[in-house]
This record gives sequence, C-alpha cells and structure tokens, in this order.
Amino acid sequence: MKQEADRKSVGAEFARYTIFNILGMTGLSCYILADTFFVSRGLGTNGLAALNLALPVYSVVHGCSLMLGMGGATKYAICKGQNDPERMDAVFMNTVYPAVILAVCFVLAGLFASRQITMFLQADAEVAEMTRIYLQMILFFSPVFLSNDILHCFVRNDGEPRLSMMAMLASSFSNIVLDYVFIFPLHMGIFGAVFATGIAPVISLLILSRYLLGKKKGFHFRRVRPEPALIKSEVSLGIPSLVIELSSGVVMVVFNLILLRLAGNVGVAAYGVIANLSLVMTAVYNGLAQGMQPLLGRAYGKGDIQARKQVFTYGLMTVLLLSIIVYVGMYCFADPITAVFNSEKNAKLQKIAAAGIRLYFISVPFTGFNIVVSTYFTSMEKALPAQAISMIRGFLLILPMAYVLSMLAGLTGVWMAVPITEAAVCFLGGTFLLSGRSSRETP
Repeated sequence: MKQEADRKSVGAEFARYTIFNILGMTGLSCYILADTFFVSRGLGTNGLAALNLALPVYSVVHGCSLMLGMGGATKYAICKGQNDPERMDAVFMNTVYPAVILAVCFVLAGLFASRQITMFLQADAEVAEMTRIYLQMILFFSPVFLSNDILHCFVRNDGEPRLSMMAMLASSFSNIVLDYVFIFPLHMGIFGAVFATGIAPVISLLILSRYLLGKKKGFHFRRVRPEPALIKSEVSLGIPSLVIELSSGVVMVVFNLILLRLAGNVGVAAYGVIANLSLVMTAVYNGLAQGMQPLLGRAYGKGDIQARKQVFTYGLMTVLLLSIIVYVGMYCFADPITAVFNSEKNAKLQKIAAAGIRLYFISVPFTGFNIVVSTYFTSMEKALPAQAISMIRGFLLILPMAYVLSMLAGLTGVWMAVPITEAAVCFLGGTFLLSGRSSRETP
C-alpha cells in the first residue's frame, strides 16, 4: 500500500511540474512565433528573412541565461533535498554574479558590434538594416532576459511551477498583443517586433517579484563571497542547456548559408517558418525536461533511487505521446501552417516550406528522447554524458551532416539532416543509459 501511495504521489508531482512547465515554455516560445507571424504579415519575405538571420543572437542570449539558470537551479534542488538553507543562498548568489558579467558583455556588443555581427550573419543589402536592428535590441534587452530565465529556474525548483508558468504565459500574451500594436497600428516595423519581445520578460519579472518579496522563498539576495569552484560546477551542469539553445542558432546560420546557395532569400524565409515551428517543438520538450529536473534533483539529493526511476519512466512515456501528436499534426497540416506565414502567397516558399516540414519533423521522437536523457544526467550531476549528447547533436554531427546531405540531395538533404542526426544521438544516449545499468545510479 505504501509503495502504491508513493507511486501515485510521484505521478501527481510529475504531472503538476511538467504540465505547468510545458505550458509555460510553449508560451515562452511564442515570443518568436508571434514575431514570425506579424513580421511575415507586415514586412513580407524580406522581413521574415531578416528575422531568421537575427534569431541566432537571441539563441545565444537565451542559451547563456538557461546555462546559468538550469545549472544553478540543479545545484539548488540538490541542496534543497539535503535541507541546507545556507548553501541554497550561496548557490543562488553565485548564479547572479556571472549573470551580471554576461549582461554587461552583451550590452556592450549591442552598442559597438551590431554591424559587424550583421555582416558575419551574411545579411545582404536588402535585409541588413532590419537584421541589425533586431539583433541590437535583443542585446540591449539581454539583462532582462538573463534575470527572467534565471529567476524562472529558481522559482520552479523552489516548488512554484504554477507561478513560473503564469509569468511565462503573461509575458507571451503581452508580446503577442504588443507585436500587433507596434507593427500594424503604430507602423514601427522590425523595431516594433523586437521591442515587444524585449518588453515581454519585464512583465514576467513583475509577476515573479511577488515571490521575491514573500517569505516562502528558499533563496535570498545576500552578501556571500564568489566561489569560482561553485560557479564552474553550475556552468558545467548548465552547458547542455546552453548547447541546446546555442546549437539552434549555429544550425540556423549554417542552414541559412546553405539555403541562400540553393534557393536564395525565399529558401531562407521558408526555413524561417520551419525553424520557428521547431523552436516551439523544442520548447515543449524543454518544458517537459525542466519540469522533471527539480523532481530528479531533489530525489538525487535525498538518495531516493526509486523516485528517480519513476520520474524518468514517466518522462519517456510523455515523449512518445507528444511525438505522435506533434508529427501527425505537422504532416497533416503542413500546407495550411505554411500559408499562415506566407502573406505574399509566394508559391515557391509554400512548396519548399511544406515539403520541409514533413521531412524535418520526423526528428521529433528522437529530439524529445535526447533532451530528456541529457536533463536526467545533468540532474544526477553527471555532466560528461549530458554534455556529450548536447555537443554531438548540437554541433559535431549536425553541421557536417547538413553540408554533406545538401550536396547529395539538395533541399531534401537539408531537411533530413536533423532527423538523421537526432536518431544517431538517440542511439548514443541509449548506449550511455545501458552502459550504466549495472550501477544503482541509473534507471
């Protein structure tokens, strides 16, 4: 009876954390999806191409935020499981210190290097200025993005996934409303789109400030000495989260360069539709993984092996269910989904994007598995396998795969590069899990 009650308790907690986080992360991803929709409607193909060229900069900022937030929150969850309040505050403050340094670096890059970054991203004369404006404003708002992402991670790991979700959804809704107002009634163009994206996390921070001012929180702003070893450990555990975000930016740059050669700006715009849908898909799996992470970290801190196994099993079952839903939806509705973003009714864009969606999203079950397994290893403080999974799927395999397959099969090869890469890494992740089966530390 006790085992049955414990299983139900873990299942209920898993549902509460993961549902709230999937909803919140899906809403958060609508930052970029809303930009894509309104920019495509208000600024056409060139606006869509400029947005897609600038997205890697957003990925860098958001990736660094999650690296610190997820790494720090993982250590925090373990300390919370061990009931060590003093260490919990030390972990929080040693997450804040490097965030301040990164924020200063990003703002300075926006002030002095926005044109050079635009040139590096290969924006041509038609879209260069719009690209520069978008990435510069993202860099200016980086302190807000950093603060928001880190606070979300700590609030969620402190037992408040519902508040984290509410803040995410409120910021996303405000972004969608402001996108429309700034681009259409106020005619602010690409600046309006990125300004809305920058304001949205401010709304989230205002909601989360309620928690900071309350007495229930387990972390506090205190004068504690910087601990380089602790910061290094947090960064090490957060690297998989950084790589997930950063790799999406790097892959966008590489795919954009390949598609410019194969199909010009229309090809880049078509990939913009696919890439933004992919961001939403990845956000769903990240929401699942981030919902699991506090439960895994706390169970690890307590030494509760059975609870860890249950959470991990529930995660894999959820990946399978979500993957079926996502792929069937993408396959059946590829044409109408593309049409939503194809305001100019460009026949070439429609054909390229719809065909690409049906091939690209074959990757969904493998992507979900890889993200969940990487988060599992991170939560167990096993940084090496988590980093290997993230690095191989994010850089080491996908980039050569994209170049080789594009030369062999053109556009079809580009779209198939992601499914083939994710499937190969899925095999690797399974091998890591099986190789540790003899250990009591693995599921």
